[in-house]
Amino acid sequence: MSINVVFMGTPEFAVPSLKALINTSDYNMVAVVTQPDRPKGRGRKLVSPPIKVAALEANIPVMQPPTLRDSAVVSELRTLQPDVIIVAAFGQILKPDVLTMPPHGCLNVHASLLPRWRGASPVATAIRAGDSETGITLMKMDEGLDTGPMISQRTMPISQTHTRGSLTIELAELGASLLVDSLTDWIAGKIEIQLQDNQLATKASLLKKSAGNIDWYNRAVEIERQVRAFSPWPGTYTQGTRGRFKVLTVAHTPNIPPPPSAKPGTVFKHKRQVYVTTSSEPIQLLTVQPASKKPMTAQSMLNGQPDLWNTQLNET
Repeated sequence: MSINVVFMGTPEFAVPSLKALINTSDYNMVAVVTQPDRPKGRGRKLVSPPIKVAALEANIPVMQPPTLRDSAVVSELRTLQPDVIIVAAFGQILKPDVLTMPPHGCLNVHASLLPRWRGASPVATAIRAGDSETGITLMKMDEGLDTGPMISQRTMPISQTHTRGSLTIELAELGASLLVDSLTDWIAGKIEIQLQDNQLATKASLLKKSAGNIDWYNRAVEIERQVRAFSPWPGTYTQGTRGRFKVLTVAHTPNIPPPPSAKPGTVFKHKRQVYVTTSSEPIQLLTVQPASKKPMTAQSMLNGQPDLWNTQLNET
């Protein structure tokens, strides 16, 4: 018997899960619900969410309500008679009238090992915290923020080269695999849910652009994680003698000696490479992007801005 599925998602993270369900004959994809198109770029042209593009390519009807609080939207969903609703990075809170609608519940593909990192930015938060592993949790949603009982989990290691962007791509594929491996057994009643231990819960708050400002008084390892955790968004940046510039990639270099008495944030050269002092050991600047410029090596930027040598970043 075919299972009616409504899929709710928005960014690229959700696309592999949607495609995995499309490619499984057991499921009838009756609709995809996503956020409205948003203006982007200098021309402020309306851009469709990635999940909408994937849905239209598969000839799946798309709904883009500004909010699910609208009773007319809820009524429209109810007429679709979903057996289950799958949610992956949707971006809206589901209320009880939606949560209780499908007989098999609303299931969320969440990019962390719950109850660790509940919330909007689990991937970036895990990298910045220095976690050695992360993963996907498939859970049955309730009215709380990622507090629902867990259906299944799958883990993966976090490497020293993972960025938020690269790790999200890998987790999206892992989530799709876990979803299709678990959903049939869940609908058949073969999976026993596991309650989350609230005592172990941690929160991953919504990222703000201001969080990308580098504090050179932090330890080098913390700054290195910040750069990876916020790549590609919101990015990391610092203030130089000629204005703010983005710090795109760095290297943690514990064996490089800093200049005597240099304050954190001081730019210096060692064996033709560019370094910045921190509260611990120096960190190497690899690639940067000055305002209105293309990405470049740190050495190239310093060649054009020699006044940065031996100055303290973020000083005004």
